[in-house]
Amino acid sequence: MAGAAASLPERLRAHFGHREHLYGVLLAEMAEDWERGGVTRELLAGWEGAEARQVPQLRLLAGLFRIVLRGEAPQLLPFYPVLGGRADPAGAWKVVRPVLRAHAAELRASLEHPPQTNEPGRAVALLVGLAEAVRRTGMHRVRLLEPGASGGLGLLVDHYRFEGEGWSAGPPDAGLVVTGCGAPGFSPEPFEVVSRRGCDIAPVDTSGADGATLFTSFVWPWMLERHARLEAALAEARRHPVAVDRASAAAWVRDQLARPAPAGVLTVVWHSVTRMYWPVEETLAMEAAVEEARGRMPLAHVSLEHGWPEGGVVTARDDDLVPRVELDGAVLGTAGHHGPPLTLGGS
Repeated sequence: MAGAAASLPERLRAHFGHREHLYGVLLAEMAEDWERGGVTRELLAGWEGAEARQVPQLRLLAGLFRIVLRGEAPQLLPFYPVLGGRADPAGAWKVVRPVLRAHAAELRASLEHPPQTNEPGRAVALLVGLAEAVRRTGMHRVRLLEPGASGGLGLLVDHYRFEGEGWSAGPPDAGLVVTGCGAPGFSPEPFEVVSRRGCDIAPVDTSGADGATLFTSFVWPWMLERHARLEAALAEARRHPVAVDRASAAAWVRDQLARPAPAGVLTVVWHSVTRMYWPVEETLAMEAAVEEARGRMPLAHVSLEHGWPEGGVVTARDDDLVPRVELDGAVLGTAGHHGPPLTLGGS
């Protein structure tokens, strides 16, 4: 169903396509509310023709979650499992609708903020890409650069521990242990990150409560394991702060790659589940900057990105469009939408 052909209510219904959890219920009810001319139509006015991959519905749900996290809608706590709620989500809409009305201005503003989970579990894709890049080049010292880094949690890959099928990697005493990584047959390679830096058009300060609340609001409230991972990663970020510059991807990558790395250091440009939010021109310019720099330094480009078609409807059950782990354009495998589990192999 092409984005131009699908109405906004159709896209709301299609995202989950069921009422099995809180967000499935809310999006189905919001679709009906929009068709009735309710508060949902007021909140999403102007977004009817937005490209589907911009997922205004997830921005709206995150804005609502932030209100709950701040304690300003205690009547909704029973519906948020991560906050201890166990209520049947089927009864949520009648409680949510007045909250939407009461916080309409804030929720309208929340639509301008793209999703930023900064999911640390996706760093397993970087681990796999790094291992292969190290094997190919024989270079174990790495300068790590991440456009679209958000709060920089993905740049801390060497501070996390990963456990897969028949393998493990990372410090035994790591504060964050990412389990269920899959990838049977994967063989980690030792590496040392000698420098790390990221950029984002809206960097998030991970040291304070506001950054933690923002990230938490974009993690679906029934996914308790992801919330635990995020909490542990934020603690690591407070212990090991990462510099994230306010800049667009292409210009920043070009500027960073104009600065030579020390001798014997492999430069790795890495990004995950962010390209879908960039204009096509930005992606092409960033990739051109990487290719232009290859003649000047040892360089690898690792990514974990979806293959969603331009303008296509984004759904939460599209198994054909799972993120691909790529190294210099070659597919190393596929991963879950939030990282684990990872399956090796590709073309």
